[in-house]
Amino acid sequence: MVDLRATTRRLDRDVDLLAVAGRSGQLVVRDGIGLAGRGEAARFPAPGALDALAAIEVDDEVGRAGCGAVAFGALPFLPDAAAELIVPATVVGRAEDGTRWVTSIGPAGAPPEPPELPDAEAPSTVEPSTFSVRPGRPPDEWTDAVARATKRIRDGELDKVVLAREVLVDADAPFDVATIITRLRTAYPDCFLTSIDGFVGASPELLVSRQGDVVRAHPMAGTTARRGDPQADARAASALFASPTYRHEHQVTIDVVHDTLLPFCSYIDYEPEPSVVALANVQHLATRVEGRLSHPPASVLDLVGALHPTPAVCGRPRAEALAVIAELEGFDRARYGGTVGWVDAAGNGTWAVAIRCAQIDGASARVFAGNGIVGDSDPDTELAETRAKLQAMLTALIRP
Repeated sequence: MVDLRATTRRLDRDVDLLAVAGRSGQLVVRDGIGLAGRGEAARFPAPGALDALAAIEVDDEVGRAGCGAVAFGALPFLPDAAAELIVPATVVGRAEDGTRWVTSIGPAGAPPEPPELPDAEAPSTVEPSTFSVRPGRPPDEWTDAVARATKRIRDGELDKVVLAREVLVDADAPFDVATIITRLRTAYPDCFLTSIDGFVGASPELLVSRQGDVVRAHPMAGTTARRGDPQADARAASALFASPTYRHEHQVTIDVVHDTLLPFCSYIDYEPEPSVVALANVQHLATRVEGRLSHPPASVLDLVGALHPTPAVCGRPRAEALAVIAELEGFDRARYGGTVGWVDAAGNGTWAVAIRCAQIDGASARVFAGNGIVGDSDPDTELAETRAKLQAMLTALIRP
């Protein structure tokens, strides 16, 4: 790899991070806070990523997490699958206190070129108008798989397994990634908006973040649909909170996240009661986890490697759940159920769970949704829940 230099300077104007990422860049943003990249200075395998970033020369006048050399990635669901991280040629960041910066990454011996930062992405000249939508497998086959999984759980083989569905969308013109992300921002402003190599999404769930020695996670498990009627949605939220099935599913995830992070921490705790997080189409049970890392603090990639995949996307015990998924699910998840985020040379970073997402390939898209299955899960109810989750991406893809 060519010797690289990362030059970070303060930015004295606001920039739309979605416009920076555009159609082919990298994006991990929530509530306008996060990072966006353009171009590509380097690409390397995820193992050894920190060593590769540390080898990049740095001239950083800002000194915040996300400054200097930064890499983005969308890691696959299967922990041992091959994965790459991307070092963009330009990275723009915005912190919670409003601090903004731009990093240029290029050959070490050349002066950094002033980056061109767009205020908006030019609209696509051709947009899809006709769509074909079909499930990857018949719904009755999927509900049968759920019934088989619940029997195994009741027989004591495992505590929980997440089974996902795939929907395939074909259009008469290529999908425009920038347009899809803009629609997702409008519909899901509180989610992590992510875009890397055609893998786009709006995830509500923080897998893990690390800034200095502070580690945070916000696991979610247990879901019900929203119908747009305030009273009906309030009743559904109350039923979700009171449901022994969903509360058990949620606690399984919380316990694993807490127990997995504990060896890395001098202190860690989680909220005593979950909250209900309401999105445009669904509501989730969620609990915030926060702690202080022991010194020297583990990198965010170490934390990602320990946590992923959590019971929220896999199940418990992990090995048994992975075996059931391989047998019953019927398709290759690829990056669905994986994790999307960024890491800097110091080991700081933010990684979201790759749910509410789609893989875009020209005029074709794969859209995914999955549910946590426990012993008393009802297959028809679970099917309805996946349909509610799928609407997040299908609505962003398909417009009349």
